[in-house]
Amino acid sequence: MIEQLFNLKKTQTDQRLMQKGQLLSKIERIDAEILITKTQMDTATVQKFGAISDFAVLQMHKNTMKLHISKLEIEKNNFNKELELLIKDIVELQKETEQFGYILEEQRQETIKRMLAAEEEEANEYIQSKYISE
Repeated sequence: MIEQLFNLKKTQTDQRLMQKGQLLSKIERIDAEILITKTQMDTATVQKFGAISDFAVLQMHKNTMKLHISKLEIEKNNFNKELELLIKDIVELQKETEQFGYILEEQRQETIKRMLAAEEEEANEYIQSKYISE
């Protein structure tokens, strides 16, 4: 029973660690997109015959990029909050896993002690039977 609980907690911890990796990946993707958008915003200029040929259009374009950045920042903050909760969950699961691991190890040591005691008792009985038969 303890071994099953230990394995369950270990599996849950591994799953949470995978979720953490996925969240970190999403956060990195958002950071990269923010950086690209900021770079585009800084390098956007008025072009003589291009799509942005008016300063008003350029300003609208920059405002749209700022709005996009703010939405990405909000999404990133939500992921960071989720990551914090996940890290707390991982720590709790690791504590529980350690506890069950300790209990499991104690049970194993107790089983070994019982086996050694049984072997010692068997050896003593054998020695006593040898002396009695002589």
